[in-house]
Formats: sequence, structure tokens, C-alpha cells
Amino acid sequence: MERAGSFTAVPGWGGALIGLTAVAAGAIASHQSTAAGWILAWLAEAALAMALAVLAVAQKARAAHVPLFSGPGRKFALGFAPPMIVGALLTAALYRDSDLRLLPAMWLLLYGTAVVSGGSFSVRIVPMMGVCFIALGTVALLSPASWGDAYMIAGFGGLQIVFGLVIARKYGG
Repeated sequence: MERAGSFTAVPGWGGALIGLTAVAAGAIASHQSTAAGWILAWLAEAALAMALAVLAVAQKARAAHVPLFSGPGRKFALGFAPPMIVGALLTAALYRDSDLRLLPAMWLLLYGTAVVSGGSFSVRIVPMMGVCFIALGTVALLSPASWGDAYMIAGFGGLQIVFGLVIARKYGG
């Protein structure tokens, strides 16, 4: 019953793979000596994650014979996009002002918001993942800025892997 009217093409294996690439990006980012190098490492990861997500969602939707952008899929995308756009705008503004201290917390919070919003049209575990990102982002917001990479790796790496594996096991791929 939960799947009725839900966007079920959320990719578990794709999410886990995205988590693995985030762990690698975190290792690279944490060794950057400049703010530009750090943000470039994470933005490259975001672009890679987006590409992997689009490919994985399209593949899962095709395998399930589910139209990607009609009904629940369109609602998922429309709920997911606004927080991500806000994140891009705020990232540009904070980079322009050379103030990157809040980026890890902001990215975790806004990604969590995007997942909750889009995930409200998906299976129950997806918005739960978003809530976990919001909780982690909140803790990151209250922590020293020097812990940012650890929070990014824990969220975009660890949470993505754990929830990806659960989604793959429980909801097929």
C-alpha cells in the first residue's frame, strides 16, 4: 500500500555508490590547502553525485517500467529541487564573501530538507533519511568549523551508504 502513488525509483545501490564517492571526496577535500581547492573537491563530488543519481534513478525506473517524470516522480523532483537551488545560491554568496565556515552544516541541512520534501512522495525510508541529514547538519552547525569534513563524510558518505543499502535490500536496487 505504501508504494501506491509513491515514487519508488529511488536507487539504493546508486545511493550507496554516491556515498562511497563522497568518502573519497572527503579524503581529497580534507587535504586541500586552500578554500578554493576544498570547495572545488566538494563541488566536483556534488556534480558526480548528481550524475550518478540521475543515471541510477533512470535505470531503476526503466527496470520497473515506471515513468520517470510523471505523477510521483515529477512531485519528487519538484520537492527536491528548491532546497538544492537555494543551497547553490547560498554557496555562491558565501564563497564570494570568503566565508565557508557554515557550508558543511548548510549543505547537510538543505540536502536533508530536499530529501524530506521530495521524499514525501516516495517510500517512507526516504524522508527518514532526510531527517537524519537535518539532525547531522544541526549538530554540525553547533560544532567547530574544523569538524566540517568529518560531518560531510558522515552524512554524504555514511548516511548515503547506510540508507542506500537499506533501500536496495528493502525496495529492490
